Amino acid sequence: MASSKIGLAIGLSFIGAAAAVMFFVFPVVGFEFSLAMILTSLILLGIYAILVTEVLHRMTLALFGAAITIVVGVAVGLFPPQETVHFAVQAIDFNTIGLLLGMMIIVGVIAETGIFQYAGIKAAKRAKGDIWKIMLMFSILTAVVSGFLDNVTTVLLMVPVTISIARVLSINPVPMILAEVLASNVGGTATLIGDPPNIMIGSAAGLTFNDFIVYLAPEIIGAFLVSIVVMKLLFRKYIKQKPANVEQLLQLDENAELRDRSLIKKSLGVLGGVIILFVFHGALNIEPSVIALAGAGFLLVITRISPEIALGHVAWSTLIFFVGLFIIVSGVEQAGVMEFLAQEAIKITGGEIVPTVLLVVWMSAFASAFIDNIPYAATMIPLIENVSMDPVLAEQISKFATNPLWWALAMGAGLGGNGTLVGASANLVSAGLSERMGYPISFNAFLKVGFPLMLVTTAVASMLLIAMMLFIPWF
Repeated sequence: MASSKIGLAIGLSFIGAAAAVMFFVFPVVGFEFSLAMILTSLILLGIYAILVTEVLHRMTLALFGAAITIVVGVAVGLFPPQETVHFAVQAIDFNTIGLLLGMMIIVGVIAETGIFQYAGIKAAKRAKGDIWKIMLMFSILTAVVSGFLDNVTTVLLMVPVTISIARVLSINPVPMILAEVLASNVGGTATLIGDPPNIMIGSAAGLTFNDFIVYLAPEIIGAFLVSIVVMKLLFRKYIKQKPANVEQLLQLDENAELRDRSLIKKSLGVLGGVIILFVFHGALNIEPSVIALAGAGFLLVITRISPEIALGHVAWSTLIFFVGLFIIVSGVEQAGVMEFLAQEAIKITGGEIVPTVLLVVWMSAFASAFIDNIPYAATMIPLIENVSMDPVLAEQISKFATNPLWWALAMGAGLGGNGTLVGASANLVSAGLSERMGYPISFNAFLKVGFPLMLVTTAVASMLLIAMMLFIPWF
């Protein structure tokens, strides 16, 4: 109780300090914020400040913040009282919610087959219980798969496998889960379909799957290789463990874990179909959420599995957290805060392409660490379009095959998602699933690992991007 009061006091003190800066310091230095901008910013900053202290569950905090955002929105005239429901509904990204719900159901059905336990024992036996080999193997697998499958889906598949391995070896799975989530965000940044912001950017800019492979994947591969070294340093104490029951593990029969081979065939068949449709969803003009929900529904029909069992695997608290967070961020966006900050930051570069690219990368990385990169990307896309029409900058952009600012935005938004627990959908989904399986991941635990890795990978990728701009003729 005492620690909760201290944490709450710290959070409220931060809010008070932020309010003082916005009301009294910013006007002195020339920044003029409207009342709506100040209040919505304080709500967002306050939510994150209290979230760090962990005195309230993130779902509770997000719902409370969403309610306050709606009240403030009406009070300051962002929208009339009769439009509150419309505002809330418009704020929620139902494509993201639907995708998560559908894939959680599919993965939940697969979990009933015992195939995750099979995979866990098989992988642990092949690595002979070496924790670093297991972590490295699953990190690489997660990164590669995330490039060709939505990274949220990838972690939904990998987390149960990881926990299965950890339970067999009697070790804490959280560090391995963290490594996989971080790898998934890096790998997902490399392709058009790997991360939701990339899909949004590709659609707005008319960029193809091959464009991402040619102009963005090389930098991300370089960043991932460096991230492996960083993760080995960050987890150096953890990977030195010597599990006591390795010999017992090697004697286990992984085939005995497969409980229903018919269910395995049906569920993996549906999963394969869903993945294929994800790859071609752009050509088919079908939203990923529709594919995931349709796949989940079809799987429930052909397997006749109990809905209670299937829905029991859904991380409802994570989905509700997303709903609240979308409403809070929408309030900040509607007040004009994000657009104001982005425009002021870009003015610093004076219209020079290299400084502008670096600014977009780092501004996006830090912003995406604290604001989910999906709404952030939605805010930045029209801004990048407007900035690119500046005559001085447009002349420089015309010398490149594609606009480098799009790669800067994709890179920053994707890699920045590793900065904090709330930076990317995959982070929250993994934390929710891990918590449901008995291994909670705190905001601070993620921050200690994710933020340093975000800084290193962003630095490496941005340097490679500038090098390619300056020295690769076809770039």
